[in-house]
Amino acid sequence: MFKIGLSSCSKPLTEELFKEYAEAGIDCIEISVGLDAADELDWPSLFSWSQKYGVELWSFHLPFSPFYRMDISSPDEELRQRSVDKCADYIMKVSDFGVKVFVIHASGEPIDEERRPEYMAQAKKSLKTLAEVADKCMVTIAVEDLPRTCLGRNSSDMLELVSADDRLKICFDTNHLLGEDIKGFIEKVGDKLITTHISDYDFANERHWLAGEGDINWSELYETLLKVGYKGPWLYELGFGAPKSIMRDRDLTCADFSSNAKEIFEGRPITNISKRYNEIDFWGEPVTK
Repeated sequence: MFKIGLSSCSKPLTEELFKEYAEAGIDCIEISVGLDAADELDWPSLFSWSQKYGVELWSFHLPFSPFYRMDISSPDEELRQRSVDKCADYIMKVSDFGVKVFVIHASGEPIDEERRPEYMAQAKKSLKTLAEVADKCMVTIAVEDLPRTCLGRNSSDMLELVSADDRLKICFDTNHLLGEDIKGFIEKVGDKLITTHISDYDFANERHWLAGEGDINWSELYETLLKVGYKGPWLYELGFGAPKSIMRDRDLTCADFSSNAKEIFEGRPITNISKRYNEIDFWGEPVTK
């Protein structure tokens, strides 16, 4: 079994949220907000609530959008350097509050196939610099796998990205692989895995559904993580409300995430309160005929 974590994505960062996490048995949180909101975060309060309720400030998702403002792979050297400097500032500031892992997107999108080597070289240069900053702060950069045309869309991409520096690790987002088997991906990058973003999907595009609402074989995924010696948290990355691509009887609660994780860990059937549309398009819009 792993520690259970939950991203703050789309959730108001209040003391009440930390209390709800603790009461539901959620062990740790990833702080994840947009670029503008990141500059306004009250880290002393977040740290205080973390200590009060025993919910570890495990990771901070470095902001990544809009891409014209943040892109460490940009061929535009001024934008790339500005993005790296901004990420470095976050790392140096946030590491003072006990955050251990900084999750990063290696690129934005779209990226034309013929230009991927150019973007990859820029991303690796940026990641090398950030790995050095993180090491000085005694924290770790975790590069996230990404879908579609982004850098990091398969194990080959991921291993090349983290080859920029031995100190770089990987965040495995379970609903981002669109062209590679999940079990094979974990086995290939296993010793680099330090954290996760747990959610389900239909293998057509990212969906960020609760585990059991999509098509992932969760028992196989869990057993494969154990097999490769993964030690990080089982950290969900989705909101309480249903995305447009699925229907739920009600909003999720913190207790739903805790129960979902325990059902998977213990090999029990997964409770499902959702209903999938008969057909959705690539971006998750229900198809009406």
